[in-house]
Amino acid sequence: MPRSAAAGVTPEYWDDACRHLSRRDRVMKKLIPKFGEARLQSRGDAFTTLARSIVGQQISVKAAQSVWDRFAQAVGGPSHRLDPAAVLALDTPALRSAGLSARKAEYLADLARHFDAGTVHVRQWQQMDDAAIIDELVAIRGIGRWTAEMFLIFHLMRPDVLPLDDLGLVKGISVNYFSGEPVSRAEVREIGDAWAPFRSVATWYIWRSLDPLPVEY
Repeated sequence: MPRSAAAGVTPEYWDDACRHLSRRDRVMKKLIPKFGEARLQSRGDAFTTLARSIVGQQISVKAAQSVWDRFAQAVGGPSHRLDPAAVLALDTPALRSAGLSARKAEYLADLARHFDAGTVHVRQWQQMDDAAIIDELVAIRGIGRWTAEMFLIFHLMRPDVLPLDDLGLVKGISVNYFSGEPVSRAEVREIGDAWAPFRSVATWYIWRSLDPLPVEY
């Protein structure tokens, strides 16, 4: 496991994963070399990573970055590490002025309350399996399975997460594997299963194939 999520570290398994995927999958063999030394990186702490995932729900990477930058400025902290107490100090109009929807503003405030009150088990997460972490996170208002999966990929850097409900993953599989034709959930799962045990890495490259901006949380 990476030593610190705040240091902009890269997973130790990345190069092995790339070799494995290139051997197993014709699309990955072509995609991976296109992005050179680019790697998944985790920079924020747990709260910041979850907050970024909420901001990014159902919008493009570019739009999410714009809203995030304004939100971080409103909170008054570095964008890689926000203080839950500082978020709680903002009222709803202040959160909305950063470009957040009313629902996302509500969710971010609720997330901040959980962290500020110590009702999430941050110190235990590294030792918990993926399913157990997802169960804990989805109990927080505004965090669904997709957001929990983004946390597993971008903060805990778990290697084998397949976010079936991610719009970019579905579109990327359609473009790269089915010539742009619509794909079913079963087809996404079938393609993803062939990427195991490095489904997180393959998903990251699929995202990059659609948007050259690095996907980061």
